[in-house]
Amino acid sequence: MNGRRGLGPMSEKTVVVGLSGGVDSSVAALLLKEQGWKVIGLFMKNWEDDDTEEYCSSRQDLIDVMSVADKIGIDVEVVNFAAEYRERVFAEFLREYQAGRTPNPDILCNSEIKFKAFLDHALQLGADKIATGHYAGVREFNGEYQLLKAEDGTKDQSYFLYRLNQAQLSKTLFPLADLYKRDVRKMAEAAGLHVAAKKDSTGICFIGERPFKDFLARYLPPKKGEIRRLDDGKVLGEHDGLMFHTMGQRKGLHIGGLKEKGQAGGGDHDAWFVAGKDMEKNVLYVVQGHDHPALLKADLLAEQLSWVAGRAPHEHWVYTAKPRYRTADQPCEIERVDGDTCAINFAEAQWALTPGQSVVLYESRVCLGGGVIR
Repeated sequence: MNGRRGLGPMSEKTVVVGLSGGVDSSVAALLLKEQGWKVIGLFMKNWEDDDTEEYCSSRQDLIDVMSVADKIGIDVEVVNFAAEYRERVFAEFLREYQAGRTPNPDILCNSEIKFKAFLDHALQLGADKIATGHYAGVREFNGEYQLLKAEDGTKDQSYFLYRLNQAQLSKTLFPLADLYKRDVRKMAEAAGLHVAAKKDSTGICFIGERPFKDFLARYLPPKKGEIRRLDDGKVLGEHDGLMFHTMGQRKGLHIGGLKEKGQAGGGDHDAWFVAGKDMEKNVLYVVQGHDHPALLKADLLAEQLSWVAGRAPHEHWVYTAKPRYRTADQPCEIERVDGDTCAINFAEAQWALTPGQSVVLYESRVCLGGGVIR
């Protein structure tokens, strides 16, 4: 199921581990070393545009990587993938925002950088496998590789890995598949790794925790426009740019003082939520009340499909799906797969389905793949 079982003698086998400077990848490297692999650490630098200490932690992360490698007793190579990241991930990220959608750059980063550019580089170094500190699993079953949910459901990252294919999974180990985060931290502490208590990174993949609105505005000039109530078209205020807003968003609308009594969709104390965008007219539509019908939808169309097995799952079959990372698995049915689009019906209406986000399908613990919500 992961890198810790069923691999036979490995005295000559080499694995390149992506080290980020965090506790997860550090323990992944530690476990593989203990299992007898020849471990090489690889630190990826993927962002250069404004690599300042204020938001980008890459300098400190590299120091942490070197310290961990020294403690474990492995070599580390530093590779710059900034050009690949800008071309394959960031350019697409900007295109999606410009089109009014809300992309997930972490998914693109995994498929294009960590499991493509990094994997290619590792194979050139003569590696048999690569490994990361992701909470996910991989196993071979009936001659195919399956991507699995992690044992620790609160940390499972299979959602972000759904674009991985058979070739990529055949070369990948996930040493943390069966571990809980609390145990990973304990292992790091027991091994004397100073990153044992290091805070998990958040924010955009490799770009850090900078103020997102300011960051985006540097690349896409914002254009102010009207905020209108969806129910009757009444102008309620002004937005700073459609790209700054996403379906279901509540904060940052600055129309809180306009709560009106007796209006369709909400009472006098209900909050406002983003319910749609008109890109041509540059209008942001909002509704009042969390459970307004405009925010609830029981079906979706997904495109840019990616199936782990290399083929689509059965139609008219019951699966579960995550229409965003932080939701519980939702029972659903694949109504049809037509070329590069997939129609999915949910058992219950879903809240604020967001164009640009990914919907990922599962059959029990097995991640089948998914696509981008249209």
